[in-house]
Amino acid sequence: MENVENKVIIITGATSGIGEATARVLAKHGAKVVLSGRREERLEKLANELGDSAIYLKSDVTNIVDMKAIVKLAKEKFGKVDVLFANAGIMPAGNMSELDLKGWMDMVDINIKGVLNSMYAIIPEFYQQNSGHIIITSSRAGTTLVPGNAVYCGTKHFVKVMLQSFNSETNQEGKNIRTTTIYPGAIKTELLNHVVENDHKKMVEGFYEQFGLQPETIANAVLYAISQPDGVDVSDLVIRPTFEG
Repeated sequence: MENVENKVIIITGATSGIGEATARVLAKHGAKVVLSGRREERLEKLANELGDSAIYLKSDVTNIVDMKAIVKLAKEKFGKVDVLFANAGIMPAGNMSELDLKGWMDMVDINIKGVLNSMYAIIPEFYQQNSGHIIITSSRAGTTLVPGNAVYCGTKHFVKVMLQSFNSETNQEGKNIRTTTIYPGAIKTELLNHVVENDHKKMVEGFYEQFGLQPETIANAVLYAISQPDGVDVSDLVIRPTFEG
C-alpha cells in the first residue's frame, strides 16, 4: 500500500489484540514495526514470525526510560521513526462506589501516563525531522458516558482532547505532524481480562462473543490512516459493531 512501505512504526501494547494484529498488517504491507510490551516471550515470538520487518524491546509504557529506549532502538536499527501507535491500555471496569483505587491508578498510569511517556520520547524526533504521525487508541468510551466505567471513560476522553490540542499546537508551530485518534467499540481482545468477575462481566462477555469485531478491523483502520498522502490527516476514526445493543 502506498505511503506505508518502509515506514518505521513503534507499537505499544504489541503482545496481543489490536497491537499484535496491527503489527502483522503493517509488516505485510512493507512497514518496519518496533514492538513494545511487557511480555517478552510474546514479543519475541511475534518478531520471529515477522522476520526482518520487526524488532522488539520488553518495555513498560509507565516507564519513561523504557519509552526512550525503544525510540533509540528504532533509530539504531532502522534509522528513523515515522509513526508512534500508542495502543497500550487496560480496563478494570466497575462502579466507582466499589472504591477500586488500584484499578483507577493503574488506568491512569497506563492509559494516560503511558501515552504521555510515549509521546515525550518521540516528540523531539518528530520536531527535529519536521514530520511524524501519532496514533492513539482511545475507545468508544472516549466519546460517550458509560456507567460502570467512569474512570476508564475519563482516561479515554483525556487522550482524545489531549491529542486534539496537541494537533492545534503543531499547526501553530508549523510542524508537519499528523495525529489520529481511534475509537474502537467492542473488539475481541484481552481487555476484558482485567474486569472483576461478576454478572455484568458475564453479560458484556456474551455481547463481545456475539457481536465483537476482530482486532484486524482496527489494524486496517491504522493502516488506512498511515497510508494517506503526507498532506492528509485522518483525525478521528470510530469503529464499532453494526449492532451495539
